[in-house]
Amino acid sequence: MKKIEAIIRKTKFDDVKEALIASDIEWFSYSEVRGVGKDLEERIYRGIVYDTSSIERILLSIVVRDINVEKAVQAIENSAYTGEIGDGRIFIYPAEDAISIRTGKRGEDTLFTPNVKK
Repeated sequence: MKKIEAIIRKTKFDDVKEALIASDIEWFSYSEVRGVGKDLEERIYRGIVYDTSSIERILLSIVVRDINVEKAVQAIENSAYTGEIGDGRIFIYPAEDAISIRTGKRGEDTLFTPNVKK
């Protein structure tokens, strides 16, 4: 299992979410964050100058089975890309274990919900 953290533009969140769902990534969590970068670039929007070194971002936190790592990374990378400074970063960490609080299952089984008819 791997934990993927991605910091993306807030404006690209819906695109990334749709790409992850289309890639069969079943769940992820996210939060709004702010960060400061070394690259400085000013933007002018409707006469107001914005400093892009400190802009609102979204931090995605996703734990996936090893077979889904590249699929998730490609979905994020392709859908978050603008080609401009500040597109974001993707970090991949080993995830040692996972435990389902409801069922008590452990490991990769907690990350996959088979399609069960009710």
